Amino acid sequence: MSHLLSRPTEPDTQGRIQQITPESAGWEYVGFEVFKLQPGQSLEQQTGNKEVCLVLVSGKASVSTRHESWSQIGDRTSAFEQKAPYAVYIPPADFYSVVAETELELGVCSAPAEGQLPARLIEPKECEYQTRGTGTNQRHVCNILFDKGTAESLLVCEVITPHGHWSSYPPHKHDQDAEPTETLLEETYYHKTNPPQGFAFQRVYTDDRSLDEAITVENDCVVMVPKGYHPVGAAHGYDLYYLNVMAGPKRNWIFKNDPEHEWIVEAGK
Repeated sequence: MSHLLSRPTEPDTQGRIQQITPESAGWEYVGFEVFKLQPGQSLEQQTGNKEVCLVLVSGKASVSTRHESWSQIGDRTSAFEQKAPYAVYIPPADFYSVVAETELELGVCSAPAEGQLPARLIEPKECEYQTRGTGTNQRHVCNILFDKGTAESLLVCEVITPHGHWSSYPPHKHDQDAEPTETLLEETYYHKTNPPQGFAFQRVYTDDRSLDEAITVENDCVVMVPKGYHPVGAAHGYDLYYLNVMAGPKRNWIFKNDPEHEWIVEAGK
């Protein structure tokens, strides 16, 4: 099994099925967890020295922090509904409490921060939802935490890739601190398939092929992208969802396409 792939576990006592830390991933910035909670089940965590974005992948919850609370948020029953989610931003030196009002799938995205922003609710109307690409490169993208001033480190988005289509394509990378041509951002992909018995493929590779992994992903798997290009292909018959988390030394997403496949950009216009 690829060292970049994390398969889900059965829910632990807190409901956790995925846990990626900077230490476990061998990098510096991105943390990511997934919890599947039953109605009435609760989760409480300290944010420590990290900012956190809670993404309600599906289900309804009540969320509170030290100074704020929001009741009965969330209106998706599936990640594959083509609409933006509810999310909550929480700064460092705070805590959050989540109570599942229905069955709840919760993504917990984290990265180091100083505490410059307050806790807040991110409503679907604040998220940028758009369809990109043409033909079998068409996919549906939702930017949850992407605009300037909305976080200190975190960049968070969702993508739905229809079956038989490609996304994160043409292959691109963001592993060099070289503005204005590229920025350095670690990234996780939390994959879900519809129907859930499906699969997809993700390749992670560098120009010199010192890293070149072709990874089969199934429902609830996480792929870690420390560097390199990282295209995704959805198998025929199985739509693919993924939740992306990125962070690095600078909060700026500038990517570089693989020069060998740059022609696809022009051909698609």
